Amino acid sequence: MIDTSIVIVDDDAILRLDLRDLLQIMGYQVVGETWEARTAIKLAYKLRPDLVIMDVRLPGNMDGIDAAAELNARRIAPVLLLTGFSDPELIHRAAEAGAAGYTLKPFDEDHLRPAIEIALSHSRQIRSLEQKVRDLLEEVETRKIVEHAKSMLMREHHLTEDEALSRMQKASNLSHKTMREVAEAVILAADIGA
Repeated sequence: MIDTSIVIVDDDAILRLDLRDLLQIMGYQVVGETWEARTAIKLAYKLRPDLVIMDVRLPGNMDGIDAAAELNARRIAPVLLLTGFSDPELIHRAAEAGAAGYTLKPFDEDHLRPAIEIALSHSRQIRSLEQKVRDLLEEVETRKIVEHAKSMLMREHHLTEDEALSRMQKASNLSHKTMREVAEAVILAADIGA
């Protein structure tokens, strides 16, 4: 947990101090604090914390839920929202904003630790799924490029599908390039020669 970095956002200086002390006792690292939503976003951009713990009601024209939505949309940091209110409308807005969690004040270690750990776990799961989607999209794109290059070789050199694929694999092994790089080179060479 000591490696878990947290930014605290609350307009109550005493609450921030209490929260910072509690988080440090719990083994978390508080890397930044602020009282206002826009500053919180800038701080999160700069520090890239593992979690932002933010009050829902903040001064100014942006509340904690709006800030959470922006941080979530830009994948800067997950946000655990704090509030003294159990208002269904706030809960709905928090869910729509993509908040990683929502907990009520007053807080204590028994309630805060599970909320933090669930928010962090939720964030890790989302990042893992996003990476899997990126990997799958990359794989699909690579397959399209390889298939295109293979069909070009088949037409140009009157090869069977297996022969074209074998040539590309051999070129990949000899050049220490990926199949995608070889396929892109085949396509580029055909485009230049055309």
